[in-house]
Amino acid sequence: MNYRFDFGVVLHGEYLQWLLGGIGVTLELFVMAWALSFILGVVLAVVRLGQSRAAAWLIGAYVEYHRNVPLLVQLLFWYFAAPSLFPAFVRNYLTTHGSEFPLALVALVLCAAAYVSEDLRSGFRAIPRGQIEASRALGLTYLQAARLVIVPQALRISLPSLVNQALLLFKNTSLAMAVGVAELTYQAKEVDSNSFRTFEAFAVATAVYLLFSFAIMFAGSVISTRFTSWEVRR
Repeated sequence: MNYRFDFGVVLHGEYLQWLLGGIGVTLELFVMAWALSFILGVVLAVVRLGQSRAAAWLIGAYVEYHRNVPLLVQLLFWYFAAPSLFPAFVRNYLTTHGSEFPLALVALVLCAAAYVSEDLRSGFRAIPRGQIEASRALGLTYLQAARLVIVPQALRISLPSLVNQALLLFKNTSLAMAVGVAELTYQAKEVDSNSFRTFEAFAVATAVYLLFSFAIMFAGSVISTRFTSWEVRR
């Protein structure tokens, strides 16, 4: 008996609502994780390039951990193991308000920040040393030089790598289903389990991931073009 495809089943009624809800959670998780990981990545990169060897060593160890331990293991650690180290009031809050989303967010942010910091550090190294020395000679502190001279140029240089990291982070949000976050992959699995329309459920999820991945790449291309045109005008 030939299988009859029927996308109307999964794109109607409660199944459609489940998928739309999953898309919303995926986007919320991605946007929050990317914004926080970018900020943390900038801080880590700037501090690591400072004068403190101890801070540089600690951040280097942090980066190596997150680059060498699978993200799924990190998610499971934060969800199952880390809460035992939290104060009682934090554990109680997470128990009553739901710990899946915030703990998955923490794991994604910490992991993505390690990669962002490395991309920015590569951008910092590409900046001529004379520019940094000149900014310090003008009386700028290290943080002022980083904010006004180093970081803006490093962002432009590292933009292609940062776009790739954003794309990777968006796809990695699907791993949050392992700890019960009701994102798109989780909801597609629920639709499959209840409708027995495996192909249709995951085909829709695949199409959505492709659509938003292309949107991220397009946004990166637009930003890169604007950075280039801005440099030309200067």
